[in-house]
Amino acid sequence: METTACFPLLLLICSLSTAQLQTESDNDIIPQGKQTESQGREPTNASHHQQTCTQDINAVLREMSAALGEQRVETRHLQRENEAQAAKLRELEMQKTEVDKLKQQLQAKLEMQKTEADKLKQQLQAQAAELISMRARTNVTENQVEALKRDGEVKQVAFSASLLASGSGTVGPFNTHTTLVFRYVVTNIGNAYNPNTGFFIAPVRGAYHFELYIGAHGSASHASGAVLVKNGEHIFIAWEHQTSGYGSSANGATLLLEVGDVVFLRQWVNTRIFDNENHHSTFSGHLLFTI
Repeated sequence: METTACFPLLLLICSLSTAQLQTESDNDIIPQGKQTESQGREPTNASHHQQTCTQDINAVLREMSAALGEQRVETRHLQRENEAQAAKLRELEMQKTEVDKLKQQLQAKLEMQKTEADKLKQQLQAQAAELISMRARTNVTENQVEALKRDGEVKQVAFSASLLASGSGTVGPFNTHTTLVFRYVVTNIGNAYNPNTGFFIAPVRGAYHFELYIGAHGSASHASGAVLVKNGEHIFIAWEHQTSGYGSSANGATLLLEVGDVVFLRQWVNTRIFDNENHHSTFSGHLLFTI
């Protein structure tokens, strides 16, 4: 930039010097008659101005040379900085490439680990399913063996129980169906009835007969009722509702039971059941014959 600015200055100086020399030359023209007188005098000012112009040109050239030298130094400095920046940029690009490679490797490794984890999970699930199947088969085998043993040993099954173990009272009402536990056991041949749970569990495959008797004092808002249940399925219900006095209901059923089938009574929602020392509410059953 400094060198470019020096050229117009140089041209301006040369133009001014040339014009001044031309003017002085014109002033120095004398009549022809006086040329003889002027001969032998000292040189005119043109020579002096020409020398001054030359000195100015040399000074400008020196300044331009100095400025050009500084620009060359600055240019070399900028080139070195550019080369350093370019080297850093190449290094950063190489680092980015390495990071990208590592990222891709890590992603591939994670995908492989995920695939292996999925395979392991599937294997574990398959093993768990197989284990459950084996346990089920084992249970079936054990039940069959137990059934054969019981079929050979147990030929007679019968039970009868009333609701309360002692005293007098009313059970319910409840806001949901509730399992009844008949705690006062009169008969339990074969020990198939459990007075702690209220469940009768068939010890052998065969036909069984069950009877239920349910009673309660009259109430305007609550009836009395219970249902015979086999393995969670409602079979028959005993139901009575009267506003005064004492009312009772009864029902019975003959069921084909497999070994391990469960039979019990379930109190109906929002009902009441009464029992006392006279054992009004009872649950009974017995094996008719094996099959």
